[in-house]
Amino acid sequence: MFLKAELFQKTGSFKPRGMLNRIAALSAEEKARGIVTWSAGNAAQGAAFAAAAEGIPCTVFMWSTANPLKVAATRGYGAEVDLTAESPAQAHELLLAYVEETGRTFVHPFDDPVLQAGHGTLGLEVVEDLRDVGTIVVPVGGGGLIAGVASAVDCRVVGVEPERAPSLTAALEAGEPVRIEPASIADGLNAPFTGAGTLEVCRERVDAVVLVSEDEIAEGLRFLYTRAKLACEPAGAAAVGALLAGKIEVETGSPVVAVVSGGNADPKVVAGILASR
Repeated sequence: MFLKAELFQKTGSFKPRGMLNRIAALSAEEKARGIVTWSAGNAAQGAAFAAAAEGIPCTVFMWSTANPLKVAATRGYGAEVDLTAESPAQAHELLLAYVEETGRTFVHPFDDPVLQAGHGTLGLEVVEDLRDVGTIVVPVGGGGLIAGVASAVDCRVVGVEPERAPSLTAALEAGEPVRIEPASIADGLNAPFTGAGTLEVCRERVDAVVLVSEDEIAEGLRFLYTRAKLACEPAGAAAVGALLAGKIEVETGSPVVAVVSGGNADPKVVAGILASR
């Protein structure tokens, strides 16, 4: 098993890849209005960082239970953060009302083809470094990363979702986006739905999506901390957790790469996981 350690990226996750690409594609008028997005925290930081690099205003809608370290980091990159909402779904509703009221440019955190193209560079780097890669295992929240990676590479791509946040699985089963109430310890994967565009890409390009339990995510995190020395958050451990649990069939002699993203862990949460074994 090889690890694609995206927790070492600026802001601690893959998110700046797509956000930088998306903001670069905005018109001068759109940039002048400033951007707005909503996020559990990693996309929030990615948007704030990318906006700061372009010198444009950024507002992010999060929710009252969001990881306080991610909130602080988002503000540290210069964004205004709204924590009025009590859930991801409510934050999305507040965002849409804000866009209608202010005319701010909405940069979607996952369901956007330009953003996904930026995320796809992760897949291109994997193929460049490991030309005979057989499978790339990708954690799934809203699905922007897996859609981008699957569009960029020709090898097998498998998604991993928490059992308690199965937005893409529900959408694939229903044939359309489905709203869920995510409640996983992997807060970075707690998207309340998968977008229609993302769903279409995943239908065509993703080979499989598997679900992992909270215990399997925790086991992946313990492995990464103790064996790989990677201080990831629970969301970053989902792909490894699925492989350790035998949820993904891997052909002998065919290299498999697990994406580890991100690294914005709440120390209390991680300490609890590490101590529970």
